[in-house]
Amino acid sequence: MTIQDFDIIVASAQHADFATVICDEMAESAKARGTGIAQRSPEYVANKMLEGKAVIALHKDGTWAGFCYIETWSHGDFVANSGLVVSPVFRKVGLAKAIKKEIFKLSRKKYPNAKIFGLTTGLAVMKINSELGYEPVTYSELTQDEDFWKGCKSCVNYDILMSKNRKNCMCTAMLFDPEEVQKQYEEKMKKITHKATLLERIEAAIKRRMEKIVLLG
Repeated sequence: MTIQDFDIIVASAQHADFATVICDEMAESAKARGTGIAQRSPEYVANKMLEGKAVIALHKDGTWAGFCYIETWSHGDFVANSGLVVSPVFRKVGLAKAIKKEIFKLSRKKYPNAKIFGLTTGLAVMKINSELGYEPVTYSELTQDEDFWKGCKSCVNYDILMSKNRKNCMCTAMLFDPEEVQKQYEEKMKKITHKATLLERIEAAIKRRMEKIVLLG
């Protein structure tokens, strides 16, 4: 079994029947890891599908294999790719990474100016986030939308979060800032341009010197 055996697409109304099994697997996965998760209802997940704000992975035989959805906060200034889950039957084939890439692309398409963030305890997810351009940040750089933090109430670590005044918890915060990425790109291009200009000047100087040598010869 390889990643080519799966279709990873934007979820729609036709996938709403998978909402219950997806929510059940989210809860079971969190329990198995011994970590918390902001619980979502099947109705909530199905609505994300109806809004075109979710990505679903299906095996070629039509079996549900993985899922992730988009949430927006602070009037769309912040976006979170939440609820990443892969069916135990289809793990170890690279589905999590492929789903993360697709939901990231969907987020960038729908909210090109938004900061994309995530809270995770999973090293694999952190690695994937890093490859996509996320950077580790403090909780203060995330959305301060109260509705987002209310979602943590169902997490087993909520008391830890509140005891630390929401400054940190068991999860690592990671952020993709499009403005910062653009600045880094522009700085990189400036350096490349500078190097190219310097190289041109050196080549021109060598050419003039060679011409002078020829004339003297």
